[in-house]
Amino acid sequence: MSSSPSQTSGLTADAANKNTPSAAAANADDKPRLTEEEKKQNHIASGKYGGGAIFGLTLRVKRRQAIREGFDRLTELVPGLEGQGRSEGLVLKRTVDYMREQLVQRQVLIDRIEQAGGNVNTKYKK
Repeated sequence: MSSSPSQTSGLTADAANKNTPSAAAANADDKPRLTEEEKKQNHIASGKYGGGAIFGLTLRVKRRQAIREGFDRLTELVPGLEGQGRSEGLVLKRTVDYMREQLVQRQVLIDRIEQAGGNVNTKYKK
């Protein structure tokens, strides 16, 4: 006796299709909705709400540490920032100034190459 198309490996078509989006939506409708208080508690626990949840605090500490490390790295890369007290505003301003100087210097080099008869690929002129 051969199996019918509606059965796959001994499963009915309904059981085989439980992972489809429409089946997932139907299953979601069977679950009770969260109350506003439950939603708020989940949000706090995730660290997005600003509550005092330990998990959220850990995420904020890690995020802040990553930002601090990024600023430390900029002070190593941008001339004139080595060994200075860390004012994030100062670090950002000097980084922007340095990058603008580098872009001007780059354009000067491109112009010199072209004046000497060289060709610069257009992707490097941007």
